Amino acid sequence: MPTRVVDYLVHAVAALGVRHVFGVDGANIEDLYDAIFDAPDDVTGVIAKHEFSAATMADGYARTTGGCGVVASTSGGGAMNLVAGLAESFASRVPVLALVGQPPTASEGNGAFQDTSGRAGAIDAVDLFGAVSTYCARVRTARDLPDQLTRAVAAARRGGPAVLLLPKDVQQAELADAAPFRPPPRTHRLDRSGIARVRAVLDTAREAGKVVIIAGDQVARDDARDALARTAASLDAVVGVAPDAKDVYDNADPRFCGVAGTMGHPDLGTAIRSATLCLLVGTRLPVPARAGLETALAERTVVSIGAAPPYLQAIHATSTDLSRTLADLTNGVPGGEAESERLDAPAPLTPLPVPRNRGQGLRYRDLVETIGASLPEGTAVFADAGNTGAAVVHHLRVPRDGRFVVALGMGGMGYAFGAGIGASFARNARANDARRTVVIGGDGAFYMHGMEVHTAIEYRLPVTFVVPNNNAHAMCVTREQLYYRNRYSFNRFRPTHLGAGMAAMFPDLPTFSVQTVEELAAALRQCWETDGPAFVSIECDPDEIPPFLPFLTAVEQSSGP
Repeated sequence: MPTRVVDYLVHAVAALGVRHVFGVDGANIEDLYDAIFDAPDDVTGVIAKHEFSAATMADGYARTTGGCGVVASTSGGGAMNLVAGLAESFASRVPVLALVGQPPTASEGNGAFQDTSGRAGAIDAVDLFGAVSTYCARVRTARDLPDQLTRAVAAARRGGPAVLLLPKDVQQAELADAAPFRPPPRTHRLDRSGIARVRAVLDTAREAGKVVIIAGDQVARDDARDALARTAASLDAVVGVAPDAKDVYDNADPRFCGVAGTMGHPDLGTAIRSATLCLLVGTRLPVPARAGLETALAERTVVSIGAAPPYLQAIHATSTDLSRTLADLTNGVPGGEAESERLDAPAPLTPLPVPRNRGQGLRYRDLVETIGASLPEGTAVFADAGNTGAAVVHHLRVPRDGRFVVALGMGGMGYAFGAGIGASFARNARANDARRTVVIGGDGAFYMHGMEVHTAIEYRLPVTFVVPNNNAHAMCVTREQLYYRNRYSFNRFRPTHLGAGMAAMFPDLPTFSVQTVEELAAALRQCWETDGPAFVSIECDPDEIPPFLPFLTAVEQSSGP
């Protein structure tokens, strides 16, 4: 029986186990939303306020489920707005399928509104999206769709966005005698000879001295947290994490020695300097994750297991299934059957020393530690960019069974608002309960994409938005102070009362404006008791320097001997 291309796409999305399609509707994608409305499958179309946030919703959904996220957008400006969001997914290897509407085929190169066919001087969407995707194709006919969709899904599963450009007439066309979509089988790559080399080096290092593990977010993607814990126990290793991987190892475990890199803890550097070997698991260790550790790592043997080799010299073995690979590796190490043991209570991590600040408002450490102390188990935390993000990465202890995400691929401001919403859809649909998601982003990030709060309100999602408000792009203010002699500021805002503003816009939204630790703790307790979304604004000082190694180094150098 014939079926429209858009109906085939909706059934395919359901076959992938995806239950939400995020996007912004428009003329050249409306047929897909029409098909979503009529589909018997349990697929919901979620309309965002901006296509960037729709893309980050799909990104957050994918990171939470371990599967694929789906975003759908119309042509022209709507399509262009997807690029920054897909770039984050591309840089962070997050599987996202983007379905992008296009003007009808017959209009290509003939002056069509929002033409991106590449003809007659028009922008070429294939070139544009090809730079931020693992696969991009323009679907020319209905009969081409099944094969191109299979290719796109397979490419996304290898890590990154895949884009299908769908002319309106192709979306409306019928597929005659099309077999139901079957997702391509998942394939995993494993370098067995590389694993053998890694195992041999680990055996030697374990006998010779201490091993330090630095784990990355691939551990979370591959559902390999338990395997990582057993590996650490079998190697009697301490564990540090990349900034975007705070949730891959129990932050309350005595083996945990903090975060690596620019927002990291001195404890990890001390551990590496006293170790024989450093094992990287699921991280390429980019600059934000290795700054301040380069010398110590250069003087140690470094081995790596993960989807891609690290940026520094190492003995590397490729694995796209860390859960299985770490289990095999553990079984091959003497004592590898040992389970991770909970030892004594963990010692507090050593914070980076920041200059004393005398301005008004809460200090980063106080507000983050207050948030962390109150988080229920299983809470997902999405942190945004800037000074706020640096403070969250450094000071927050992720609750047990929780999730932690910070977008370091592109570092785009406003990412956390959409991504946290996408994660909330995934978490509550899968668990059938109201597990809370917390978004922490500064006022600068809020001004960019914070109106996605409206989406959370529309769907009564259990998301708490926490916005430290210092009336500035504070990281840029800090840079002006440290690197440009504090002669001017382009980055300070007129004071704004965000909590009062949100309360006026959304009278039913529980909204709190806090200025003290006690007020923050009380507000958070009420947030956790709220079924739907809540909003907390925290007054902060734009002149406070966060726990960020490049800034602290600049302060030390400027103070002189």
